[in-house]
Amino acid sequence: MSTVRTSDFGTGTLSRACALIHTLLTVEALILLTASPGLAALLLLGPDPANLTLAALCLLPLGPALSAALYALHHRSRDLTELHPARAYLRGWRLNAVPALKLWTPLLTWLTVIAFTLTHFSATGLPGWWALLLAVIGTGSLLWGAHALVLTSLFAFRARDTARLAAYFLFRHGRATLAAASLLILTAASATLLTEALPALLAAELLLSLLHGSRSVIAETRKDFTA
Repeated sequence: MSTVRTSDFGTGTLSRACALIHTLLTVEALILLTASPGLAALLLLGPDPANLTLAALCLLPLGPALSAALYALHHRSRDLTELHPARAYLRGWRLNAVPALKLWTPLLTWLTVIAFTLTHFSATGLPGWWALLLAVIGTGSLLWGAHALVLTSLFAFRARDTARLAAYFLFRHGRATLAAASLLILTAASATLLTEALPALLAAELLLSLLHGSRSVIAETRKDFTA
């Protein structure tokens, strides 16, 4: 009859699955908690384009929350006996709140300008192809933001260096960019077809998928751009 060694406890397949579920649930709860003031206010806003600026302000706390979540998920333990997701999340928030806001704030501002222009496009007098161009620029900005969020969450670069690296990786690692694009489409589709709250409720799972798709970006950054 086989015996289980004490040193093997918490390292089996079932234990790893339980560790992952526990980490995801904890991180999800912390995302909702730290971003709750903005998210709650966002739910009260109507879909009126006049509320775009207020919506952007409501989304400001989400940047540091997502960054802390990426940090916690990246440093998660696979061992059921060594789980500290809340501690990792809070450490990630302390380390990355300010760096994340330095990138998140201008990105939200830029996307708000694009969204406002598109919702009032008939008043601009611009030709129709400008709307398509703005939509493409907005999508590219979101994909850049995905790379920038991963980089600022896991590495201690200056904001301008993170911005440059994110732009570099946008084309350097096409698969990582396509993976981020697929998550963007999934998020938009779930919010449009089901409920706007669904992306927030699945934020931890979406961020874990973003980390998985960004492995090549993380590996090259660690190898070529850190001492």
